[in-house]
Amino acid sequence: MAFLDTLEAGAKIDHYRIDEPIARSGMASIFRATDLRDNRTVALKIPHPDMEADPILFDRFQREAGIGEKLDHPNVMRVYGGEEHSRVYMVMEWCTGRLLRQILNEGRISGERALHIAIGILDALDYIHAHGVVHRDLKPENIMVGENDEVKLIDFGIASDSAARRLTYTNFTPTLGTPDYISPEQVKGKRGDGRSDIYSVGVMLYEMLTGKLPFTGPSPLAIMNDRVLNHPVPPRVADPSLSPQLQEVLYRALERDPRNRYADAHEFKWDLEHLDQVGVEDERDEIRDWHKRKSFLSQRILLYTSLALIPVAVLMLMLLLAHRI
Repeated sequence: MAFLDTLEAGAKIDHYRIDEPIARSGMASIFRATDLRDNRTVALKIPHPDMEADPILFDRFQREAGIGEKLDHPNVMRVYGGEEHSRVYMVMEWCTGRLLRQILNEGRISGERALHIAIGILDALDYIHAHGVVHRDLKPENIMVGENDEVKLIDFGIASDSAARRLTYTNFTPTLGTPDYISPEQVKGKRGDGRSDIYSVGVMLYEMLTGKLPFTGPSPLAIMNDRVLNHPVPPRVADPSLSPQLQEVLYRALERDPRNRYADAHEFKWDLEHLDQVGVEDERDEIRDWHKRKSFLSQRILLYTSLALIPVAVLMLMLLLAHRI
């Protein structure tokens, strides 16, 4: 019988008592547990046995734990380290609240609340970027919102750490984020940096303010191609009540070229907190030409070209990895 199948309420791992299962993914399960030393509620993230047997996925799990253990910020879920375990698992802060995805599923979010949540996320990004960490998979499913709308950034499963010395699965994971929120440079196969996280926050803020995503399509590949080829529906077209200044902030966060995007989370946050001081750029191509969509044929050509390059990219990565071992 697999180890995880035996973890029912009341089971113990070291000095932790399992209280109930919370979530299960393809690589790990999360349980609410009690630290029997002080009765503190924690979350245990335990990898599935097949993940432990895969050295690449196992390295990814260890990388996530290592990143989490070095971060300490009120808007970032803590990962507790510094103790011996009888088996592999992660001890995490127990965060109360609801996922931002659950809140969005209930309908539109007021402008004031959306800005408050976005500023909390940017506070977290400002901190982790200063510590050399890029999240790379920001989305509503990875944002916990508390009772007073305080936020917690969770799940660093594909985050990158500039302090890491080894090339591992997290450095060239093929997913590199979620299609609805991934940055254009990641779509093109680049690793991305803090500005990629900025883009993802811009998408989430657009969604919170308008109730819609800036790019849509019948498939993940179509969504990603649309992001690379076309401009989003202007925020003020999606919701005319938005101010020109707020629309300008969204455009700066969603710039296709990361060099034209907000340079860091602090700059993005400052504009959200001082909207009355945001200058509005006249004659933006994004406003004038947004309805001019690239043809489906050109999208298919780009798609097939990208697919044709995948084997080449994989081969290059394998050669790079072999060279570094």
